Amino acid sequence: MSCPPSLTGLRRTVVALLAVVAGGVAAGAAPWAPTGLAAQVTGSAGSDAVPSPIEHFGFEIGADRQLADWNELTAYFERLAETSDRVVVDTLGPSTAGRPFVMLTITSPENHARLDELHAIQMQLADPRTVDGDAELERLLDEGRTVVLLTQGIHATEVGASQMSANLAWELAASDSERVRRILDEVILLQIPSLNPDGLQWIVDWYSELVGTEYEGAPLPWLYHAYVGHDNNRDWYAFTQEETVLTVQKAHNAWHPQIVHDVHQMGGSGARIFFPPYIEPWDPNIDPAITAAVNQLGSYMAAELTAQGRKGVVVNAQYDAFTPARAYMHYHGAARILSETASARMATPITVPPEVFGPRRGYDASKRSWNYPAPWEGGPWGLPDIVEYQKAGAMALLTNAAANRRYWLENFWAINRRAVEKWEAWPDAWIIPSGPEPEPGVTYAVRALTMADVEVHRTEEDFALDGTTFPAGSFVIPMRQPYASFANTMLEVQEYPDLREYPGGPPLRPYDVTAHTLGYLLDFDAIAVDGAIDVALSDPISFPDFDFRIPEHLEGPDAPRVALYKSWQEPMTEGWQRWVFDRHAMPYDTLHDAEIRAGALAAYDVLLLQSQSAESILRGHDPARMPAPFAGGLGTEGAEEVRRFVEGGGRLIAIEAATDFVRDLFGLGIADATASLPSTDFYIPGSILRLELDGSSELAEGLRSETSAWYWRSSMAYEVDDPRVRVAARYGAGDPLLSGWVLGGEHIAGRPAILEADIGAGSVVLFGFQPNYRAQTMATWPLLFNAIRR
Repeated sequence: MSCPPSLTGLRRTVVALLAVVAGGVAAGAAPWAPTGLAAQVTGSAGSDAVPSPIEHFGFEIGADRQLADWNELTAYFERLAETSDRVVVDTLGPSTAGRPFVMLTITSPENHARLDELHAIQMQLADPRTVDGDAELERLLDEGRTVVLLTQGIHATEVGASQMSANLAWELAASDSERVRRILDEVILLQIPSLNPDGLQWIVDWYSELVGTEYEGAPLPWLYHAYVGHDNNRDWYAFTQEETVLTVQKAHNAWHPQIVHDVHQMGGSGARIFFPPYIEPWDPNIDPAITAAVNQLGSYMAAELTAQGRKGVVVNAQYDAFTPARAYMHYHGAARILSETASARMATPITVPPEVFGPRRGYDASKRSWNYPAPWEGGPWGLPDIVEYQKAGAMALLTNAAANRRYWLENFWAINRRAVEKWEAWPDAWIIPSGPEPEPGVTYAVRALTMADVEVHRTEEDFALDGTTFPAGSFVIPMRQPYASFANTMLEVQEYPDLREYPGGPPLRPYDVTAHTLGYLLDFDAIAVDGAIDVALSDPISFPDFDFRIPEHLEGPDAPRVALYKSWQEPMTEGWQRWVFDRHAMPYDTLHDAEIRAGALAAYDVLLLQSQSAESILRGHDPARMPAPFAGGLGTEGAEEVRRFVEGGGRLIAIEAATDFVRDLFGLGIADATASLPSTDFYIPGSILRLELDGSSELAEGLRSETSAWYWRSSMAYEVDDPRVRVAARYGAGDPLLSGWVLGGEHIAGRPAILEADIGAGSVVLFGFQPNYRAQTMATWPLLFNAIRR
């Protein structure tokens, strides 16, 4: 793994893992407790003994230009656990870079004393098949507690939430107010103060080093997650990153909370804070009662903050609820409450002029409306405001969870009961054909389903159904089970609605993407079945590990020497590419601008440019905003090194926007055929398309003539007017859409999608689509691997 560099003079922080019980869970610990459980010290000292944040940190949490780092925060949480009998701290495991990934359990001492019993109740409500009649159900509903999971700090530059976590934990640990007492009595709070401890530490170190200089508030010049940056909040069905896996296995699946509050920040030029309701569309596999629960809880939170006199609270704007990539809990009986608070420049305050306010997605920031009843007029805004708004939102949510405990438990049980009874729109089962040794894409899909607590079985013998014979070892997913909605959304084809800003107007942009059909992404068949399956099935299987297989030509002494360009404006696609290479144990190096300018390419056979604009590659960060050596890009000197590399026999692979750099460098007669089209005529915001391969190209070696490809906002379809350029693949003729939404598909149907050209003694390969979309498109990984050749 390529680790972020250290800034010269940057203070180095050594984070020690919290003490881990040797040999796993301590003797006598609850069987559902996290493995690697930290020592749990829950002293019975009174609230006077509980240290306040200012006593521990030496400054007010939320003060301008002051940030607590991960060492300081985890030390504070341990002090809370030592001095308050309301708080327990667990280390769920290590982060990607080895830092402790912690979770606080906060509830009343009485609830802590019977936590095993309350956990058992929650597990029964999560699976109605285990509830023995109405009398037992009534007992569970009477005795259970609302379980709330509070997740903070996944995006490390959104600094407020993890800082706020200390203030919130302290109030719940120390306050004797009636409001807090009721929350503690009725709610079990699972608080993850940072979903990204590595990024938090890097951001605090970077920001603190630059405070008071002309570079204060400059962006971090590497991804704030070791591999995926901002996309760490798009990993909630593929489960590729360590932090995602820890959260899913040891928080979500360990407790199956009724409510998940995901605390974020957004741009600073509109509303001050967003709560649901979300805008359309919702994924149709989400239970209507979840939608209603989200609507009432988000509206309550907005009403409470507005009643407190806080301006700029908006609902029903900007954010939709379509993709499971951001909403694991919606397929597990829980309401996801996303809050988005306006940002400053990390911890540096800003002044927002009222002139920047105007129409936004779902509201006008300059006007009062039903969903934005108290507009914010502009002015100073900083970390103190962010922390106060976020804490007020969290307390409002917990107040609702406590006051409506019975509703939350009963609604949760009923949602899961309807899943067990099976929705009419769902098939009776899904079958994934497979022999005893599954293909890697099937293993990937089965891992995702089983990690999501979906019950998956294997057939114990061959069987026939509707004229099709399925081999022993095929996978069967019965749809009468609590989390069948997750299985259905991941296996069916998405039909995203054609939504417009107004009739005949431009498309209403999805907040993320419109497709996630695993069969197309991972290259396997999934068959929906109605009626009984007459074959012996295994017990539900446990989740397998990834089965990634490096191609033979990329192994051994004759393998090409591969360099991956790593800009100081590093795109997330580059990080995802590193993750795929690392998981395949494929040798490669990352090269920065200065290394390329110094002639480092002479030691390599292949250079890969992931999706990044030509402007960013050439110019990088503005030297006025970024200290050396992180300012600037390749420049003309580096571009000439790339030219010499190719003309001297090297292979250059460029993806999406980076192909513009290659086009300009070598004067290729190619263009994006969709570049001048308005969005009213052509729009593909993230969908799966048919791809037709030219069998004469080495890129198609070992592949069928047709596969699927991921197309989104940065993708392109080519026009070619250059005899040097060959077409290796085209988007499907006719209607290219497989899953998602395409507007104006005729503009790319049959057009070139992958190009090849010989340049001097070397060659270039240009991908118009993303062959490695968030490490999910195994269907097109072989095309990229086949391109990596001497």
